[in-house]
Amino acid sequence: MSIRNSYDEQAVVSAIANALETFYASLIHNIDKINIKQIMKRKNPYLYRAKAMQNASEIIDSVLSAYVSSSEETIFGNCFFEPVAIAASNGNKALAEGIDIMINEPSTVYAIAVKSGTSVFNADSKKRQEQNFNAASKLAQQGKLRYVPIIGYGYGKKKPTKNDGKAIPKIYTELAGKAFWEQLTGDPDFYKKIISFMGTLPEKYIIEYKEAYNKAFNRLVRDFSNEFCKEDGSIDWDKLVEFNSGD
Repeated sequence: MSIRNSYDEQAVVSAIANALETFYASLIHNIDKINIKQIMKRKNPYLYRAKAMQNASEIIDSVLSAYVSSSEETIFGNCFFEPVAIAASNGNKALAEGIDIMINEPSTVYAIAVKSGTSVFNADSKKRQEQNFNAASKLAQQGKLRYVPIIGYGYGKKKPTKNDGKAIPKIYTELAGKAFWEQLTGDPDFYKKIISFMGTLPEKYIIEYKEAYNKAFNRLVRDFSNEFCKEDGSIDWDKLVEFNSGD
């Protein structure tokens, strides 16, 4: 039984537009502020030498693409799925810690924690999520309402965790991808419609993003060359390793 049987398409489209704007603005901001010394402190210089990298461009290509890949997944997960889920469910932004959406029905309170992919939890964070759900349940108990806690994953598939072949009981329900979005909207195709609701907005932002990326690439090549290359242009591996791992 889904929470809703319909949704406001325009509200969803608007939420997606705002989320994409936030995503690209945040991503470009991160790219603009990337610093060669800060990032090389966290990288493995031995790996670059083992891969026979011989010039600054090769290293920066690896560094920047890895940095962007890591940043974009985090930023997108933080800014996209929650506002879209709020709009799709016509729910309210939750005030309780660890809960993102509260949906109040006449006899039921739905507490929803929105996550990106299905691999975000470890044992400790799962325990904290249970504690957050338990704390939020007090609101429902005061009104003598049925309390339904849900962890919703924006994409992927989720099967019940099993022990000795039996599903492990939880105080909450986990729904991912199609199942999660259908639960919020009553529409079994909503998870696919999210793509079409984006329209041509990604193309609107990608030009500015690529410009920022190219500037960052050129800047980092210049700074790496100044800091970690010899006069003849070759990489000064001793200086790079000492900077990364020395006193």
